Amino acid sequence: MHYKNAKGILSAENGINLYRGCTHGCIYCDARSKCYQMEHAFEDIEVKQNAPQLLENSLRRKRSRCMIGTGAMCDPYLPLEKAEQLTRRCLELIDRYGCGVTIQTKSDLVLRDLDLLKSIQAKTKCVVQMTLTTFDEKLCRTVEPNVCTTHRRYEVLKILQAEGIPTVVWLCPILPFLNDTEENLRGILQYCFDAGVQGILCFGMGVTLREGDREYFYAKLDEHFPGMKQRYISAFGNQYECSSPNNHPLMQIFHTECHSHNILHTPEAVFAYLHQFEDKQTAEQLSFF
Repeated sequence: MHYKNAKGILSAENGINLYRGCTHGCIYCDARSKCYQMEHAFEDIEVKQNAPQLLENSLRRKRSRCMIGTGAMCDPYLPLEKAEQLTRRCLELIDRYGCGVTIQTKSDLVLRDLDLLKSIQAKTKCVVQMTLTTFDEKLCRTVEPNVCTTHRRYEVLKILQAEGIPTVVWLCPILPFLNDTEENLRGILQYCFDAGVQGILCFGMGVTLREGDREYFYAKLDEHFPGMKQRYISAFGNQYECSSPNNHPLMQIFHTECHSHNILHTPEAVFAYLHQFEDKQTAEQLSFF
């Protein structure tokens, strides 16, 4: 890893990324794509060491409170977060300034900060977004090798449910010819239903591939699934969107099951929920009077 002083940390959409790069090793990761113009090796994590100071400066100047999002481009709970604690320090600021937060992660390290998540949730809204792609644990260890498996992430969702922290699941990507099965989908959905998630984000059954990401993905297919790269090339060529042949029936199951369990299941509805700031303290005061 290496350290850098960032010029800014809070985007116009109120998002923050405290690190750059990743060590999870997911074979499909879009963040490897060359279009993001990363100037260092992907596994050589850039630590934005001045992020808390930049965030506090931004929050101090804000005229109104809002939802702050983290994890869109880099998991805020990489293993090095145990020592660096940038995520925790930023959560402390978000809590202090009365903002809400949405956290996107694949790591059970998020439970370390449960005290802060609960404090934020008591005043406004704190949502943990967990990615689930692969119900089969053996396959999960292959496609997402350096992070806790799907079952452990399900356990994290259950713990958060018990502690009153709302959750959303990202059901993506679904890899054609690998986990694009009804068994995989129903297994993940059952985890979601049992954990009481608020919504599930799914953009279709498939994966996106572009320069940088595609080459890494194909190398891993050659390593773990001999012959699969040729199947992808034959089916998709150099397409950006690689949609599963099973997309239509699987999406029908997805929407039908989510609807029957009263779970948000369109991207528009889920994102609207994630972006909506809630002021519980003001609401309580108004109800009192």
